[in-house]
Amino acid sequence: MSCSDPNEAASKADPRLPHAHFSPSATPSRRTRGIPIIVANMDTVGTFEMAVVMAKHAMFTAIHKHYSLEEWKLFAANHPECLEHVAASSGSGKADLEKLTSILEAIPPIRYICLDVANGYSEHFVTFVKSVRALFPNHTIMAGNVVTGEMVEELILSGADIIKVGIGPGSVCTTRIKTGVGYPQLSAVIECADSAHGLKGHIISDGGCSCPGDVAKAFGAGADFVMLGGMFAGHDQCAGEIIEKNGKKVKLFYGMSSDTAMKKHAGGVAEYRASEGKTVEVPYKGDVELTILDILGGLRSTCTYVGAAKLKELSRRTTFIRVTQQHSQLLKPQLARNWLVQTWLLHLHTHTFPLLRLTCQLPLLLTVHPPEKKLHGIEWRDQKSNSLHLSSG
Repeated sequence: MSCSDPNEAASKADPRLPHAHFSPSATPSRRTRGIPIIVANMDTVGTFEMAVVMAKHAMFTAIHKHYSLEEWKLFAANHPECLEHVAASSGSGKADLEKLTSILEAIPPIRYICLDVANGYSEHFVTFVKSVRALFPNHTIMAGNVVTGEMVEELILSGADIIKVGIGPGSVCTTRIKTGVGYPQLSAVIECADSAHGLKGHIISDGGCSCPGDVAKAFGAGADFVMLGGMFAGHDQCAGEIIEKNGKKVKLFYGMSSDTAMKKHAGGVAEYRASEGKTVEVPYKGDVELTILDILGGLRSTCTYVGAAKLKELSRRTTFIRVTQQHSQLLKPQLARNWLVQTWLLHLHTHTFPLLRLTCQLPLLLTVHPPEKKLHGIEWRDQKSNSLHLSSG
């Protein structure tokens, strides 16, 4: 189709992005409605200011856990219309639960809870999820992070509605470097989505997206929600002052296990552990509105390419093709250390042609699956081509 085609703009406006998700209980109070993109609960991006703008687009914000009860009350009084699109975040400690309880009791319209720990593989965390479900039977609970289907099932059966998937893929996360622990994000999303959907649960792909195309691929892999941190960093709505350095404006963005975060909230890095995050200077980007529109525009265009009438159909229109590392133009040095050696491309289908192949680069660390293997409707094919192409056949 020519870029000057008058019908192109209209076609890209057609796909419907908002949709509803239903928890295993299917009770009205635990239904999630809106565009399934969530700002990460990091104290540089998961702010009240960010939530105000996101809510205008029916998008979600997981508010970071370091706001006080009084700050929550002030936000609720000034922006009651935003409360249906925010989640109150909590760790798994006793003090965390007490603070979460006080917030939810003081502000009943908040319906979402984000239970966030770096490592969801513990009996303590499973027990904690059960206790939160017992206290708040009608709230929607997000819990994580994990990367395997077995743990997704365990957390859903323990009372969580939506499981956060991802260990180590974030742009300011150094867990894979410091510990050697992690899981390829694309593989994790596909496998965890398959497990969650079998129990009528849902997953969030948390980490690893650096452009709208990556967000589309996460949805294509089966994610019900995508959580973004780095893509929303550097805006007016982010915490922190604008810094002028060498004539350029920047803002700080850091992982919640970084030296910066632990010095700010815990007095420093404990002697028995290592920092698993880093602090970076992100170019100042202005108002977040333009970034939101760029992401949503990219998703609509993806849906148009693959023939998906709505975002929920994207995973049924997607095939991933493995290509060699040499083809990746998106793999930045920073990502190369985290994602390592393999790149995947999207193989997209439409109803218009027998086959419309669009290869898009995906800088993700991957576990190699056998050719033609299918997981929850996702098809895998090995592509040993030496060039990228857009072709029909």
